[in-house]
Amino acid sequence: MKSGSYRPPKIERVVFGSPYVEASCAIVQELDARRVFVLASRTLNRTTNLVAQLCDALGERFCGSFDEVPAHTPREAVIAAANRARELGADLIVSLGGGSQTDAAKVVQLCLSNDVTRAEQLDAMRAGSASLGYPPVKAPTVRMLAIPTTLSAGEFNAYAGVSNRATGVKESFHHRFAVPAYVVLDPAVTLATPDELWLSTGIRALDHAVEGYLSIDANPYSQAADLQVLRLLPTALSRCKADASDLQARFDCQMAMWLSTVGSQSGVNKGASHAIGHILGSWGGVPHGITSCVTLPSVLRYNLLVNRDEQAQVARALGAPDEDAAGFIENLIAGLGLPTRLSQVGISADKLEELAALCMHDRWIPTNPRPLPDAAAVLEILKLAA
Repeated sequence: MKSGSYRPPKIERVVFGSPYVEASCAIVQELDARRVFVLASRTLNRTTNLVAQLCDALGERFCGSFDEVPAHTPREAVIAAANRARELGADLIVSLGGGSQTDAAKVVQLCLSNDVTRAEQLDAMRAGSASLGYPPVKAPTVRMLAIPTTLSAGEFNAYAGVSNRATGVKESFHHRFAVPAYVVLDPAVTLATPDELWLSTGIRALDHAVEGYLSIDANPYSQAADLQVLRLLPTALSRCKADASDLQARFDCQMAMWLSTVGSQSGVNKGASHAIGHILGSWGGVPHGITSCVTLPSVLRYNLLVNRDEQAQVARALGAPDEDAAGFIENLIAGLGLPTRLSQVGISADKLEELAALCMHDRWIPTNPRPLPDAAAVLEILKLAA
């Protein structure tokens, strides 16, 4: 009999299926927030009216916005956002955009409560490997509301990834109250998300569920949610590919994305697909969702030696013929028009050894189902994905 514990995330409320402006303003009024700081995607802010609609609706409660956080959430941009929020006296942070904006807002919360004003001060707050635990960090005093426009799913866990450009490593930050206090899921707000970004982050959510189900820390509660993701998400993504305006398909994707985070919430560590993906993003500049597209099938094939029976269960939930989970997922990714090989995203064969060495610094290398004792083992996976 397996033992364990589950600590519910410190989320106050998830509102789904309601218009984002209406839902967000209702929460702001309930909290009586007077200085709302909006951290938004630059693309959304400068090419759509989604950010302006929210800011206008907030009226006098809106104190300012920031749209200078690029992909992979570099340290310097997070510090700039935190300093701006501090200067404006923010009492609530609203993130509107994809995973980079969500992660930035999570760490902005920690910067505000820990008096972090310079990038080098983040060193004292970053998490080590899963076995080392987390450094002492003061809880956020200013919480956040997240309005996601992709399927990366960072809105439902207390972890945040920030890229250190000097080292090429994506560093992890954590506090149980860093998770957004409020999340608003509105499929209509995702219509402005480019198809490739929407679909690829959907594969990222699928990666959460697959690696969560197969995790060395998996538990019956998290696995039940993972199985529902595997049943729901591939079909929903295919429907989105066929008709990008299908709001029900987008809503189904959002529900599956939410479910894909149950494992992370209950302390289930991920494996090599996530670990390699972190470095592909921070070092290789590969978009967040695309990393899972080029890593997950090969990681499954590498791990097959130790979890063949469990992978067969994943395959059955996916509806995969011949119980080939890796092959089914690879075909799904290709059918969505997304890359499946490292060479397709600019990672050539001569870069694989450097990539493998950098991956050894990620906290989820030690928790891969099949041990990865050194960079040579990671290189085996990379060659499968090349």
